[in-house]
Amino acid sequence: MLTALRALSYPDVDVKQNYLVDRALRNITNPPIKTLARMTEFKLDTGDVSLDCGVFLPDRIENDECIFFIHGGGWVTGDIASYSLTCRNMARISGRLVIAIDYRRAPEHKFPTAVEDCYNAALALIRGGSLFRIAEDKLIIAGDSAGGNIAAALSLMAADRGEFRVRRQILVYPAVYCDHSDTSPFDSVRENGTDYLLTSKQICDYMSMYMRDCSDCKNPYFSPLLAESLTGQPRTLMITAEFDPLRDEGEAYAKRLHEAGCKVEHYRIPDALHGFFTLPIRFTQPKVAQKLIRTFLDKGID
Repeated sequence: MLTALRALSYPDVDVKQNYLVDRALRNITNPPIKTLARMTEFKLDTGDVSLDCGVFLPDRIENDECIFFIHGGGWVTGDIASYSLTCRNMARISGRLVIAIDYRRAPEHKFPTAVEDCYNAALALIRGGSLFRIAEDKLIIAGDSAGGNIAAALSLMAADRGEFRVRRQILVYPAVYCDHSDTSPFDSVRENGTDYLLTSKQICDYMSMYMRDCSDCKNPYFSPLLAESLTGQPRTLMITAEFDPLRDEGEAYAKRLHEAGCKVEHYRIPDALHGFFTLPIRFTQPKVAQKLIRTFLDKGID
């Protein structure tokens, strides 16, 4: 297995040269979202731009809460279609409505466009500027990988601007720090950064495509772990993967949230690689993660 993973982990692939191919392949290999049962599409007017959204319904709605899901893909690839089955499973297992957002991606749209898009979309949902109006205390922010980065940044932005409050967030192996080179303070970058599909070089390439310049790295909306204070951040579910280069920074963020007095639950999924969350639900790791999400949400806010 390790030999196969090493063969599939291409440390020298130039992400900057191949991201358009990656997007095209995802469109070919993922089913059209309109073919999925219990799913619909709509346009969400955020005031600045109209964004595509996907709405995923559970087989039976058990709660009036809504999961606002932000997809991964290194801020460069990924879309609703490539996450359609993941969102469908989340809706089905959680018993809640899931709304997924297609934010504008890099390198065409640099930081902080993605964060601003998702923040404005969440605000529009709360204010009823679309087909849906979600009560502020019923909206759960969630995301994986780069989407987890945006979700964490959105929660920070909401606290700073005071237009609404995020009460719960779900972060699945989020990218919350800016250094994934050999100088990184996190061992998981060196331990898992070459042989487990997602390489540290690829993370660096994605981040370089997302940022405007190096000064962005110190911005907490780019690197949430660098936020001066995390006091008042939402109740958080942090899910990390054992063989993920992003593992340690996600766990460091969970620790900082706890130290700031926030309610945090953290689970490291054994034998899991980065990206496991999008695997079919018949695999153990995504099934465990989806059940953790259900349990976390059923506890409520307090």
